[in-house]
Amino acid sequence: MPAIEFSGPPAIRLSGNRFARWVLQRLGWRLQFDGLPALQGVLVVYPHTSNWDFVILVMAKWALGVSVSFWAKDRLFRVPVFGRWLSWLGGLPVNRTSPQGTVAQALDRFAQARSQGRYFWLALSPEGTRKRIPGWRSGFYQTALRAGVPLGLVRLDYGRCEVVAQDFILLSGNETDDFKRIASAYDGVKACIPENAAPIRLLDPGVPRSETVVK
Repeated sequence: MPAIEFSGPPAIRLSGNRFARWVLQRLGWRLQFDGLPALQGVLVVYPHTSNWDFVILVMAKWALGVSVSFWAKDRLFRVPVFGRWLSWLGGLPVNRTSPQGTVAQALDRFAQARSQGRYFWLALSPEGTRKRIPGWRSGFYQTALRAGVPLGLVRLDYGRCEVVAQDFILLSGNETDDFKRIASAYDGVKACIPENAAPIRLLDPGVPRSETVVK
């Protein structure tokens, strides 16, 4: 069964910050976003090759009005001022040494949000580093699949100077078919440092669902 596409009007429409949108426009960047298909989901951002990615994405987040959370090492939140700033941006502390595992921690967050009818979107970089690696880490895939939430495929395209967040799917669990669909969404995308962009394939295909897969 192929990944399920979302069509029709979005379930959640958002209103962003005009000043942030103006700044991005002055920098030559365009935004494409219509809304979100559900209260909870995972956004995967690709490619991630430069520190500039974070700057552009934070501005896009404000410009679009999208409230997203992201993982950061728990020790960073203990740094005065910086820790508060991370939390304000949407950062969530994660203990990577926890026997529970990072994916399990994410699933707990989604379960809580679903039971409370609360908004929760988690943004992840499948590469997990700005350096080139031979593929994508599977944490985002396992999280979206096991939580049963939409996966949003966000293009950070330096070739066209665009941030595009219009492609949302429900994963089928067939890794080969799902990654064909994911790769098609990123066809032609250009990274800030192209040689550092990872190929769109799983580093650890077929990982059992009970394993910790985010490193």
